[in-house]
Amino acid sequence: MILNQIEKQTIEPRITLVGAGPGDPDLLTLKGVKALKTAAVVLYDALVNEALLNFAPADAIKTYVGKRSDDETFSQEVVNKLMIDYALNYGHVVRLKSGDRFVFARGYEEIDIAESYSIPTEMIPGISSALGVPGLQKIPMVYSKLSESFWVVTGTNAAGEISPDLYVAAKSNATIVVLMGIEKIAAIASIFKAEGKTDLPVAVIENGSSTQENVVVGIVETIEELIIEKKITSPALLVFGHVVSLHPQFNAIHQFYSILQQEEY
Repeated sequence: MILNQIEKQTIEPRITLVGAGPGDPDLLTLKGVKALKTAAVVLYDALVNEALLNFAPADAIKTYVGKRSDDETFSQEVVNKLMIDYALNYGHVVRLKSGDRFVFARGYEEIDIAESYSIPTEMIPGISSALGVPGLQKIPMVYSKLSESFWVVTGTNAAGEISPDLYVAAKSNATIVVLMGIEKIAAIASIFKAEGKTDLPVAVIENGSSTQENVVVGIVETIEELIIEKKITSPALLVFGHVVSLHPQFNAIHQFYSILQQEEY
């Protein structure tokens, strides 16, 4: 009994939020690896590559706390409670989530709740899928005269509706990366069509950086049809912008439309 009390007194609660990157385990940062190696508990989400759990000590508790976006088994409130309880009872908790913890990942909410319990926190950035996944496909966010800036927009807001920001973004000449928008592709494409951008290049990248990665390149006019044809599903991101024309798959599209224009003349 006395020994257990002493052990409990030596526990130092702390929480580290780690961005796991887009999927390839090799894309985790070295600082993320170091955090996992000292974890007493790892709370990880659905899109985290489970190979990363091997960096944690063998006796660390590994708890799965997140399913896909269409499954609310683990609400944010439940995750918050587990995170706090584990920290107070076991010490160092690593909250591991795909991408970067501050890009549509509720990282600040988790820091806020932890610090309300006076639990020290640390945030370790990860490679966001919004930048890393297109980059792995050699699609730049900005390039020469094609694009001078980029937007990262959620496809749907907390109410499940199209984000108002998307309507504003579609008016710009920037590269637009849409996360969590694959299920709303028809509505999203219509926003760009309304701006006269039916021929704007689009890339859809499913399971980016993983061995199951699938890429489809087209234009706004045809992208919904291509997604259906290729059976692209979530998780996938959308990239709208002239920079997509730099992708090798766009060469065939460019040649097709060039031939059509020649035939019209």
